[in-house]
Amino acid sequence: MSTIAFPSRVESSTSFANAALRGAARLWFVIAVLGQWMFAFYVVVFYGALTARGGFPAWNKALFRGYIPGDMIGNVILVAHLSLAVILLIGGPLQFSAKIRRHAPAFHHWNGRIYMVSVIVASVGGAYMVWARRTLGDNMQHAAQTLDAILVVIFALFALRYAMARDFATHRRWVLRLFLAANAVWFKRLGFPLWMLLNGGRPVGFDSETFTGPFLSILEFGSFLLPLTILELYLWSETRAGARGRLATATVLLVATVAMSIGIVLSSRGWLARL
Repeated sequence: MSTIAFPSRVESSTSFANAALRGAARLWFVIAVLGQWMFAFYVVVFYGALTARGGFPAWNKALFRGYIPGDMIGNVILVAHLSLAVILLIGGPLQFSAKIRRHAPAFHHWNGRIYMVSVIVASVGGAYMVWARRTLGDNMQHAAQTLDAILVVIFALFALRYAMARDFATHRRWVLRLFLAANAVWFKRLGFPLWMLLNGGRPVGFDSETFTGPFLSILEFGSFLLPLTILELYLWSETRAGARGRLATATVLLVATVAMSIGIVLSSRGWLARL
């Protein structure tokens, strides 16, 4: 007499938890990529239009201590920083495409090399500018930006090391860390309008004239430490967590996705208003 095997409740819950975790991660990534490409579009159109109308000095209409006559090193770093930011926003997400890795491996390898060099140059250049030019913010904010730049360099070197060793599982983890740390400025641009929305448009926790205050320091550190913390939770859930742990992590990712989506909408309205 034949018997029919039905999946146990444990197997069903595990499968559901795995699907929920993968789905939440993919949803976060898709929305993040769309948001980053929108920001890249804004940077190209906005600064391109300013340059066309008045050259690099016209950037001072949008930047605090942007183009400074006579400061050749600082000006070159500024132009490189913004130019490389566009490369990072567009090229970075493409490194995670399985189709590109399979069907265009040469593009994947060269795009990865360009990304790593660009992200190191942009991050180190950004850290140089906040201290050399004393850009907006206080020393605590500048310390956070410097720490992020250090992490970017460390993550990039580890990602390169494991890629050369062909340990692609470990390489993937370091690339994910690099991707999040490199996008700290973007996360900060989402967090600020969210905070303003929660406080009814009032500058709670910071001075709107000097752009200093405890909230901005927390935002500066949180712009990379919070995403990295959520990533570590996700990486742990992938390999070590049970069904409940994976469902909990999927819930955290969904909450983060909703917050990020609101931040993208709010920021995009501001970007479009400036074009």
